[in-house]
Amino acid sequence: MHNVEMKAELRDIALARGICKAIGATFIHQFGQVDTYYKIPNGRLKRRESEGEPVEYIFYERAHRAAPKLSHFTIFSAEQALERFGQQPMPVWLIVRKQRELWMLGNTRIHLDTVERLGTFIEFESLVSRDHNVARGHEAIAQLRRDFSPVVGELIDCGYADLLEREFGDQVSVGPAALPPGTNS
Repeated sequence: MHNVEMKAELRDIALARGICKAIGATFIHQFGQVDTYYKIPNGRLKRRESEGEPVEYIFYERAHRAAPKLSHFTIFSAEQALERFGQQPMPVWLIVRKQRELWMLGNTRIHLDTVERLGTFIEFESLVSRDHNVARGHEAIAQLRRDFSPVVGELIDCGYADLLEREFGDQVSVGPAALPPGTNS
């Protein structure tokens, strides 16, 4: 699967909620998420734990640049992750904890995130499909950047895990290995 995505600092979360309502976005829900990132040779792999949802594993590849970018991703169930990545414990890179508000506008997800130790961020993810190609994804993101211009701060060139590592270095390291994919803690 693919999406066009963009992440930026969020200056005012209350105003961002107001903008969501004003542009007709639908509030889906607010929930906690814990993402455990594994050290792998290529791309990124994270175990995502969301309140009230089954654990999923997300493998993705995307460029690191402070602009809207194309992301290629695959979502695996715990069982599928065991098949794909094996039964052996995998080395953990770090863990990201956040509270997320999810809003939808068409096929575009709007995330208002409060990330532990980092602050608040806004993220747009426009899913690419047969009916919504990459160009339309970029157009949707460009429109949202205009709509949210009063609250969007600096664009972020990487993921939250990278930001944590940049900011805190070895202080965010986790032990040498974690449970194999698909196992519970």
